[in-house]
Amino acid sequence: MTPKIKLPENSVEIARISKALSHPVRVYILQKLSKMNSCCYSGDLIEEVPIARSTLSEHLKELKYAGLIQGEINPPYIKYCINRENWETARQLLLSFLNESYSKEINCETNEVTLQKQ
Repeated sequence: MTPKIKLPENSVEIARISKALSHPVRVYILQKLSKMNSCCYSGDLIEEVPIARSTLSEHLKELKYAGLIQGEINPPYIKYCINRENWETARQLLLSFLNESYSKEINCETNEVTLQKQ
């Protein structure tokens, strides 16, 4: 049996970011926050998106888990901002991933990988 490889860290990061981007409401929130020079309260967001408050909370939690936003709790309000440093890192990772200039051909019988320049 062939030993399993350890996945590269950037593959794990790209998957984590992609999961955060996998719902249109989360994409909308990121677009809104990335264009703002200030933060936004979750109460303001709930008036804009066609979802329940609890669903919005789950989407914000997913974005926060991915490190793309940060929240500041000031009871009873929660203020959210884009995490500029992580946002830039995510942008660079995704650009690099989407702009790879080679394709891989994998022989499933031998597990040999051949890189082909495009």
